Parts: sequence; structure tokens; C-alpha cells
Amino acid sequence: MRQPTGRLIGQMFWRQRRDTALCAGFWSLHQVCEALVPVAIGLVIDQAVGTGSTAAMAWSVLGIFALFTALTMGWRSGFWFLSKAVVEESHQLRMQVVRRVVGGRGIRTGRQSGELLSIATSDTESTAELLELGSRGVSALLGLTVSAIVLLRIDWSLGLGLVLGVPVLVLGLHALGPVVGRRTAAQQQAVGRAAATASDLLSGLRPLRGVGGVDEAARRYRTASRTSLRAGVATVKAGAVFTGASTFVTGLLITAVAALAGWFALQGRITVGQLITIVGLATFITDPVLNLADCVFRLATARASAARVAEVLAAEENGTSGTRTAQPGPLVLDSVHTPGLDGVDLAVAPGELVGVVTDETGTADGITDLLTGARSPDRGEVTLAGTPIRELDLASLRRTVLVEPHGVDLFGATLREVLQTGDDRDDATLRAGLTAASVDDLLTDDAGWERELVDHGLNLSGGQRQRLALARALLADRPVTVFRDPTTAVDAVTEHTIADGISAYRADEGRSTVLVTTSAPLLDRCDRVVFLRHGQVAAVGSHRELLADSSYLEVVSR
Repeated sequence: MRQPTGRLIGQMFWRQRRDTALCAGFWSLHQVCEALVPVAIGLVIDQAVGTGSTAAMAWSVLGIFALFTALTMGWRSGFWFLSKAVVEESHQLRMQVVRRVVGGRGIRTGRQSGELLSIATSDTESTAELLELGSRGVSALLGLTVSAIVLLRIDWSLGLGLVLGVPVLVLGLHALGPVVGRRTAAQQQAVGRAAATASDLLSGLRPLRGVGGVDEAARRYRTASRTSLRAGVATVKAGAVFTGASTFVTGLLITAVAALAGWFALQGRITVGQLITIVGLATFITDPVLNLADCVFRLATARASAARVAEVLAAEENGTSGTRTAQPGPLVLDSVHTPGLDGVDLAVAPGELVGVVTDETGTADGITDLLTGARSPDRGEVTLAGTPIRELDLASLRRTVLVEPHGVDLFGATLREVLQTGDDRDDATLRAGLTAASVDDLLTDDAGWERELVDHGLNLSGGQRQRLALARALLADRPVTVFRDPTTAVDAVTEHTIADGISAYRADEGRSTVLVTTSAPLLDRCDRVVFLRHGQVAAVGSHRELLADSSYLEVVSR
């Protein structure tokens, strides 16, 4: 087990130590009482039925009633504490994964969003079920111990056979655990990939329909789904073989013990009551042994899930958060070197509208990653109001700087909910944001602000979703706002309207705006345009001045 996985499991058991200890205690009581049932019946046969004593029979009935009451309450109480612990811990792990993925500066992981969703749901639940395995294992071992002690007291050879046979059986089953674990891990990986493919397909369904790519996307999903199916079938087969082997071997052990006890009874070596006790214990032993076998099987599954959860929780952060409070002021990149950027200098003063032009995705990514604080420069410095961004508290940085990505998601069931990004805003303010983004046409129907948005706005066109996200970003009204290609899904006329809207809405001496785009209408409204080539500043000037540069003209004319 890798160290992060072991640490995760240890922390989980420590957090739920009270409930798991109570569960283990109550279930141990249940198993001990279960083991004592054959003993009690044997004693009733020898001491009450055999003697014909009415008083002994009455006490026997009361004793068996008390025994069954204890074992029933033990199971129910243990299950209550276990359910509480598993539900609480699965929620705790789920929230840890979600906070790790969406909080802070983000983490570096090669997993797609669908895989991360699978980890945050099914894997966290499977990991929390390790709490059950601990309690089941402890109670099963205690039940076997009581059974062995009783058999040793009746006849040492029977007890010795059980004491030696059960550990060999459990160790043999444990040896099959890694095989199940490998197949389970492969299944979970395949399920995660299928979920990621499905997520990508659904989010891009409209564009795929537009370019005729639905069939190819569906084919890829079918391939991923079949791979997941094959992995699932392989895991189920391994589990079936495991369960069948454990049941068969346990049956052989029980048969051997019962046959030997019958032979001893015929010889007069043990009484009829003791024979009944032995046969009853031999039957009871099936339960704890199969419990241990199931624990081994489910342990392999849960450990594979725990490893995936631990991988996300231990993933390296994109950057570290400082402690200083962010203040509005000049945004400066000073000789910044990072993937996609090679010594870039850029200064944005309060009140400026600055365009950044590049046809290289890596360069645009480098700019946005630096300004969100998701990445620190390898060399050089990024400062806000004279303070390095890496020293700023992340929460205050995000209250001051908003970087609106190109790919956006809409949250909320209605138009009003989507636009509310914090403080409640009145209808006039919301309408001003919609007008600036040229998406106020969404208010034309009778529903108005209560217009229903289905599944992140999938009932809207791609252009409407993009403009609605733009309006949301404008309404957030941060001192510094960075837009990444905000008009790629709109027509030329609408693009000109949006360019005027952004320019007018952000026209304030205290608000800085950066447009990372190749849109000529947007760039024409900028106070200054910085043209980047091969990660370096190639030219600076107004949009119309830079049109004389053939390289710039080629980029913005595409």
C-alpha cells in the first residue's frame, strides 16, 4: 500500500474511531452470542432434556431468550453506529476531494473531469466502506476464537483442527486478494475513462451536431463503455471464483469437523449434547470465515478506490497561497518566464483596456494561468499593486482579479440564479450586464428572469451560453477582469455590439480590463494591444497601428 493511501485510511479510522469501536464491540457481542447458541442448545440437551428437570428447562428457555436478545441488539446497534460512520466519512472524503479539485489554486492531475467526478462519488463511498471491514474482521475473529475455545474444551483434536485449519484457509484466500485488487483497479480506471468520455460528449453535443461529429463521438464512447464492461465482467468473474473457492473450502472444513464429531459420539468420547454443540459450531463457523473471505475481497476493491482518492488529495498544487491581502492597482508582468512565455513584460494600469494577441494556445494559457495564481513564474515576477501574486491570499486575489476562461459553465436553474454571483443585484443592474453582453434577448419571453435553464444552459445555443457567461463576469465587477476569447461563438454584428458593451461597462478609472483575444472588433476598442509571438512581446500599439504588421494582420484576420 502506498504511503498516501495508508495515511488516508489511518486518518479515516481515527476520525471515526468512536463509532467504529462501538460497532466492533456490538458486532463482537453478536458473534460471541452466535457462537454460544450451539453451546446453549447442547447444554439444554444434556442438562434439561436429558434429566427431565422442569426448573432446568425453564432456566434454559430464559437463557436462550436472553442470548438471542443480546445477539439481535448487538447486530442492530453495531449496524447503526457503522452506518453513521460510513455516511459521515464518505461525505467527508467527498468534500475533501471536491475542495481539492475546485478550491485553492487547483491541482496538477492528468485526469479528466469525468474521472474526477467518479473518484468524488463512487470511490469515496467505497473507501469509507473500509470502516465496515475493520469491524467485521474483528468480530469474525472473536467469534472464531470463542468457537475454537469451546471445541478445545470439548475435545482438543477438534479444537486443534479448527485452530490450524481456519488460519490456513484465510491466508489462502488472502493470497487471491491482489488478483482481485488488480482487476478492480483496472475496472475503476475504465469506468472513470468512460465517465469522462460521456461528460465530454454531453458538454459538446451541440457543436458536434454542427460539425457532424456525433457519430464519431458516440463511437468513442461505445469503445470506452465496452472496455469498462469487459473490465467489470473480469472483476465479477474474479469475485465469483473467490467466493466459490471460499465457500467450497469452508464447506470441506465444516464437513470434516462434523464427521469427526459424529465418530467421537459413536465411540462415546463425547455426549449427544456435545455432538449437537460441535455440529452447530461447525455450521456457525461458516459465517465468520465467509465474513473474513468477503473482507479480503472487498478490501482489495476498497484499497483500489482509496488509492485513487489519495492520489487526488496528494496531488501537487499549481501554486501556493500567500497571506497578504490583495489590493486594486497596476497589474504587472516583469520578465516572466513560464511554459508558453519567454521573458514577457506587460503592465496594465487602473482604468486601462488592454488587448493581448497571440495565435499560440500555450502562450494564452500561460497568461491566464499566471493571472489566476494557478501557476507561479519560473523566472520573473507577476505583481498586483506592487505585491507579488504568489504572496497574496487566494480568496482576496479572486475578489480583486477575475479571469474568465474561454470554456465556461453556467450554474443555476434560472436566468436570475446564473447571474447572481454574490451580492443580490436588482433587475436594473442585471439588465445592464445582459445589455453589455448583448444577451438581453433572453428576457423577451414571458418567463423573464425566471426563464428555466436546463443542465447548465444546454437549452440555450452556444452563443447564448457564451454571452450569458460574459454578462455574469461583467456583473461580478472585479477591479481587474481578464477575458479569454469571449466572443468566439457569436456573429460579426453581435461581436461589434459586445465590443462596445464591454468598453462602456468597464469604463472606469479604477477598473482594469485585459482581453486575451484575436477578435478585431474587441481589439479596436482597446487602449493598447500587446502582440505576442513565440512567447515574446513582438509589438505594442493600438490595433490600427499594429495592422501594418503582416504577422499581426494574419493573426487577427483569421
